Amino acid sequence: MTSTPTPFTAADYRARMTRAAESAADAGLDGVLVAPGPDLVHLTGYRPVGTERLTVLVLTAGQDPVLVVPTLEAPDAEAAPGASALTVRDWTDGKDPYAAVAPLLDVSGRFAVSDNTWAMHLLGLQRELPGTSYVSLTEALPMLRAVKDARELARIEAAGAAADEAYAEILKVPFAGREETDVAADLAALLLRFGHSQVDFTVVGSGPNGANPHHEAGDRTIVHGDMVVLDFGGLKHGYGSDTTRTVHVGEPSPAEQHVHDVVREAQQAGVDAVRPGVACQEVDRAAREIIEAAGYGDLFVHRTGHGIGVTTHEPPYMIEGEDQPLVPGMCFSVEPGIYLPGRFGVRIEDIVTVTEDGVRRFNNTSREMAIVE
Repeated sequence: MTSTPTPFTAADYRARMTRAAESAADAGLDGVLVAPGPDLVHLTGYRPVGTERLTVLVLTAGQDPVLVVPTLEAPDAEAAPGASALTVRDWTDGKDPYAAVAPLLDVSGRFAVSDNTWAMHLLGLQRELPGTSYVSLTEALPMLRAVKDARELARIEAAGAAADEAYAEILKVPFAGREETDVAADLAALLLRFGHSQVDFTVVGSGPNGANPHHEAGDRTIVHGDMVVLDFGGLKHGYGSDTTRTVHVGEPSPAEQHVHDVVREAQQAGVDAVRPGVACQEVDRAAREIIEAAGYGDLFVHRTGHGIGVTTHEPPYMIEGEDQPLVPGMCFSVEPGIYLPGRFGVRIEDIVTVTEDGVRRFNNTSREMAIVE
């Protein structure tokens, strides 16, 4: 078990907020508006209870950050880890919350807005300030959370190690004769046992269900001879894990082993392509080339990877057309797959980080096909 990491400081949050405001200015924007969600947690450490009341962080270059909150939530906001790096301004029920935000914004400004902002709040701001305009934060500043510092990397490494421990233990449980949901429950319990505070998903796709990349877990009974896709992850110390291994109940057929070998080779090729300066799409191309050469190109139906951090899916994305260069500190999955409709699927996934001279995996369990009972 790993020890609890050193908490982020107010200086860490101040630096993040400053960087966000400066990045917005560099992109030709007048500021950033951040609603409750992963961006707010990343920038301030504040994770409010989700309600219909307006909460928004206002970041503009050269100005101190301001967090506008409902009066009844002000004490919690003022106790947040990054609170000393910003000003908390409250509004009272019965008053217009948008009037509280308006003085902080340029009346003709263009702002990036976090993607999970409620439509009613964005429309309210537009009514209050009809000369303003807004763009998606993810589209405008896709790399805002992409590059992790040393303490963030340590958290993702710990989450990956915990997921690896869960995988090692799940290989010991019986598969045949049990429903997919039973194995999924075992996986969830193991993630919690090894320190996760939140389980985001436990995919168990047996036999033909494994050919659906987004199948989660159903009531199908696993039988001897099944290929089983196991994809699971969540949050530990506030940062994500996500790993996939494909196992077999009893000995696989030569055809099943061949498909697994192709995916394993493709996954290795994707990892080997990772190094600073390489475009994200090159990771996808490297993995996809192996699968296409083996004749399964049309059966690899998703991108090769996604970023991970305070959420388990975030930019950057390893996909054709993404020319964002890889930068040390970026963390993302490499997870090619082959899906044969009506038969089975195979996916192998590791979280990796870009280093100064290459790549490091945060998942280190065997990528060979494991045999389960």
